[in-house]
Amino acid sequence: MKVVAFNGSPRRDGNTTILINRVFEELDREGIETELYTLAGKRIRGCVACYKCWSKKNGRCANDEDVLNECIEKIVAADGVIFGSPTYFMNVTPELKALIDRTGMVAMANGGMFRRKVGAAVVAVRRAGAVHVLDSIHHHFLMAQMIVPGSRYLNIGYGLDKGEVEKDQEGMLTMQTLGENMAWLLKKLQV
Repeated sequence: MKVVAFNGSPRRDGNTTILINRVFEELDREGIETELYTLAGKRIRGCVACYKCWSKKNGRCANDEDVLNECIEKIVAADGVIFGSPTYFMNVTPELKALIDRTGMVAMANGGMFRRKVGAAVVAVRRAGAVHVLDSIHHHFLMAQMIVPGSRYLNIGYGLDKGEVEKDQEGMLTMQTLGENMAWLLKKLQV
């Protein structure tokens, strides 16, 4: 089994990465392979609504000039997916929004190609807006017919400066529980 996480932060190795890695610790402990794909420094643009994915139905976006099709391939190959984002103006980052819109469009155009995969959101925040970010990611997963595991609270970690989320004990415990629940669910679905 494998889980791929997409870090939508334009910063490398910041609070979002720390939170994702806390989830990974539990998945690794359960023998589930993990991969972190960082969008920072990579080119990804928004959907232009050309609808070529609906006419071609080849599981790809017609725009092949950025990393989107590579991301789709990683999602298809994985059993579980994590989308992580810091909170930018009470929303997901532009990088993650582009990933959501385009993977969502391609998945719907191709008969629900992410259906029944396990999807989890991870959100870093300084103060407010994280619930909207969490909802945006969950809405994408639910529209893609994915299964979303819960945790002991919302999958949010508080911190501004790099490493500050590690001081959020409840947030780190929530990530641990999310990893435990995601591993349990993945194993149940393999039966």
